[in-house]
Amino acid sequence: MTAAPDRLDSRRPQEIDLPEGLGYRVKRALLGPPLVSAELRNEKLSKPIALGVLAPDCISSSAYGTEQMLTQLIPAVGVAGFALVMPVTGVILGLLLLLTLSYRDVVMTYTRTGGSYVVARENFGPRVAQVAAVALLIDYIVTVAVQTAAGTDAVASLLRVLGNVNIDHEKLWITVGVVCLLCYGNLRGIREAGNAFSLPTYLFIGATGLTVIVGMVRLVAGDLPRLSEADLHAPGVIDVGHPGGGMLMGASLFIMMRAFANGGSSLTGLEAISNGVSAFRSPQGPNARRTLVIMSSVLGVLVLGVSTLAWQTHAVPFTSGSPTVLAQEAHLVFGQSGFGNVMFAFVQIATALILYTGGNTSFNGFPFLASFVAEDSFLPRQLTVRGHRLAFSNGIIVLTAASLVLLVVTRGNLTKLVALYAIGVFTGFVMAATGLVKYHWTRREKHRTAKIAVNAAAALASAAVVVVFAVTKFTEGAWMVVVVFPFGVWALIRTNHRYCAETSALEAAPASSTVQLRNRSLAYVLVDRLDLAVINTLHHAQSLRPTELHAVHFMIDEQHAEKLRHRWAASRAADVSLEIIECPDRRLPHAVAALAASATADGHTDVTLLIPRRTYGPLSGRLLHARAGDRLAQAVDRLPHVAATLVPFDVTRALQKGTSQRQESTQGHIPVG
Repeated sequence: MTAAPDRLDSRRPQEIDLPEGLGYRVKRALLGPPLVSAELRNEKLSKPIALGVLAPDCISSSAYGTEQMLTQLIPAVGVAGFALVMPVTGVILGLLLLLTLSYRDVVMTYTRTGGSYVVARENFGPRVAQVAAVALLIDYIVTVAVQTAAGTDAVASLLRVLGNVNIDHEKLWITVGVVCLLCYGNLRGIREAGNAFSLPTYLFIGATGLTVIVGMVRLVAGDLPRLSEADLHAPGVIDVGHPGGGMLMGASLFIMMRAFANGGSSLTGLEAISNGVSAFRSPQGPNARRTLVIMSSVLGVLVLGVSTLAWQTHAVPFTSGSPTVLAQEAHLVFGQSGFGNVMFAFVQIATALILYTGGNTSFNGFPFLASFVAEDSFLPRQLTVRGHRLAFSNGIIVLTAASLVLLVVTRGNLTKLVALYAIGVFTGFVMAATGLVKYHWTRREKHRTAKIAVNAAAALASAAVVVVFAVTKFTEGAWMVVVVFPFGVWALIRTNHRYCAETSALEAAPASSTVQLRNRSLAYVLVDRLDLAVINTLHHAQSLRPTELHAVHFMIDEQHAEKLRHRWAASRAADVSLEIIECPDRRLPHAVAALAASATADGHTDVTLLIPRRTYGPLSGRLLHARAGDRLAQAVDRLPHVAATLVPFDVTRALQKGTSQRQESTQGHIPVG
């Protein structure tokens, strides 16, 4: 007996020069030559590169987290909001610590890509995991919109402060252009691995860190500038309420909850390392854990520093989003000298770069997550297919379309977008932490009780944030997520039901060897007119050796049918009889299906319909010719013992061949002088 081979024996098809379609030629021109599957590599990242590649979404949120707290506090309690931002920041940093401890456990326990989706699937099963899937998918979509909108605000702040140029009316279209550019780059196969993609993270850490350090030094020295009362009421500044007004109305708790909900956007992206843990160098778990701790520490320091400077400088948000609070702080800290303007520009450019890069992280996370969910049969399987450049092109396109719709609906307003943010993010946190509680509960291991306590606390805290966000932000847009979320979970489960039902039906079908074959095969060639395409189809039908072969024309125009009958009788196709069937209601697909059904009704006959399909040039084929053959084939899709075959005939090639023959014939009759 011959031993089974260790690997699949395969060979490449012989290279043949075939004409390429217009669509493929355009794709190749836009995206470059295709990448072969062998070029797909799982590049492993060192800790410094991994921090730069996976952390932009998380660390960059420090650029707008404090500002989003102030948008809720200042209108309610006036300048008292600058002091209240500190306790809110303290609660957010406490939650950051709790979630960091939980995700340290995630990356040590699950070293595969997928994050909270994998944790939920392994511990609660694939259906419950769809809650995490919907949460993460929504998170990725909103992340693209939030990060790119915030990046454009940074650019607008730079232009407004240094160049006195107002681009508020153009910001939406700049953001849309950036998203389209990110989509194009990812369709070409640009990946988040390498020094180029990690550079913006370190530039932002350096620029913002330097702003905080210099600001703290000046604060200790007593010369840190503060915006004046007139600046707080300048045109474009959000409405500044009266100190204590909200408190006296008994709304203090609700105001603080709203500020906390907005500030919770600072914690988005914390799960990025758990989603990409498999990309780390070995040992993956410990390396991912260390990187996570560094990322969380940097985020915590920057958020605390930006909030402290906002408290002391009274940097106030603008209704248009620019200049941002961080931009005002940088301008105040570094001053208006030449060096100060250079440092201000550096901070703004670094901020814009990391925010745009943070938006780009979703273009890697969303398609991969969608492919995982699709492999589990909860999303369309087209999302598992790698495209021209080995990227999950369908997922990239879906993400782009969804984020563009979100940007247009909200007009690219960051405050409106943040209202949609944290529900999906923190639901993912809940699923990850709860999954780990179950994981440790079912195992006897060292420090089991402590791990259960940490993850249970993280799950409860994250669930509280979801509730707070849904309540306080419901009328500001959170209702859309509240409505879409359960519908999304239902849609994913229904998709899975459909796939499972189809699989069961296919597996229940008898094997071909046990199918009772019918003893009569009947082939119909559908004829609309007499030409080379029909002759070619007749030849193909004869090669099938059916029991009977018939040419059939469905008569819609009596004069055309009569002309066809005469031409047929005088042609080389006359050895096959032409049957003409009336079709008075002009429902051609219905008439074809009726003919096939009646022919198989005797229980002994199989029917094959052969339909000539004339193919033309890409442009002329779509503009000048209808693809009626496709509709006729679809008409018999559901009929048992009936098969439809489209027999192609390239009219363009025949046209070129005829032109070439005429030219040769003409040249052959040129007289020699």
